[in-house]
Amino acid sequence: MKTLMFGSALLCLLASPAHAQLRNINDLSLAAANKLADAAIAACQAQGQHIVVTVLDRGGNIVAVQRADGVGPHNTQASRRKAYTALSTKSDTQALAVAARGNPDMANLTTVPELLLLGGGLPLTVQGHVVGAIGVAGGGGALPDRACAQAALAAVPELDSPTP
Repeated sequence: MKTLMFGSALLCLLASPAHAQLRNINDLSLAAANKLADAAIAACQAQGQHIVVTVLDRGGNIVAVQRADGVGPHNTQASRRKAYTALSTKSDTQALAVAARGNPDMANLTTVPELLLLGGGLPLTVQGHVVGAIGVAGGGGALPDRACAQAALAAVPELDSPTP
């Protein structure tokens, strides 16, 4: 009987660390990505602007891209790069651009080919963990692009609220 109890206790101890090493991860769904894209386009259209919006998942994969009519072709790539920059740096691309202008060490980020230090990219977080990113381009400048991206986050209440 002692051997059985000891063996059971040992199995519980061995099983515990394996379970503790697994994480629960929130993933960005296609439905959520489409809601974000629709909301960003609607926010910009309400301001008379036409944009391209790209939503990436945590791995940098494109989940959704939407382009309003009449948007220049370079904006599709710009929206993807803004989203990628926000995802890979876990930063608001507008704040990153400002920081890079004021810090010589960060200025080197402007030389990384895939990064675009220009407002309009925001990381998407759930309980402080990055689950993806959104990038907006073509809305008339960095600040309007950022505003449309921020407005889109309200479309998915599971996401953390953006910082102003």
